[in-house]
Amino acid sequence: MHNIREFMADDHRRCDDVFADAEQAVADGDWARADARFAQFRQAVLQHFAAEESLLFPAFEEKTGMSMGPTQVMRGEHVQMRELLEEGAAALAARDAEGYSGSSETLLIMMQQHNMKEENVLYPMCDQHLVDYVETLVPRLQAQIQNQPGADA
Repeated sequence: MHNIREFMADDHRRCDDVFADAEQAVADGDWARADARFAQFRQAVLQHFAAEESLLFPAFEEKTGMSMGPTQVMRGEHVQMRELLEEGAAALAARDAEGYSGSSETLLIMMQQHNMKEENVLYPMCDQHLVDYVETLVPRLQAQIQNQPGADA
């Protein structure tokens, strides 16, 4: 059984891999592949955010009583990253490689910083405080990440 940090960090890597392929497709001028991979990346990230916001963060907040702490910071960063996802999608639709490159570079930097905070601070805190819930919480996170349709969460 994975702990929360391992499972969620693995999902970060999965998202990163799809993002890198979308970036390469844009660099290659392969717009069809870029569209498909960016759509897959966008859906994966939105599902990841939704799982955190609907399952993980509320469980952490309920257990610790901290609702204005790290989860609030992560939610704020999710809002910013959703905006960058929309900018990237618009640039792709316009076949604007330069515009896509600018928004994707900003998104990449933000994701790297965000993921580091989650993986090194928030997820270990979740594992510590939610130790009694890991066996049920990780499968629920997994189900939401893998099965949720691409809802704009």
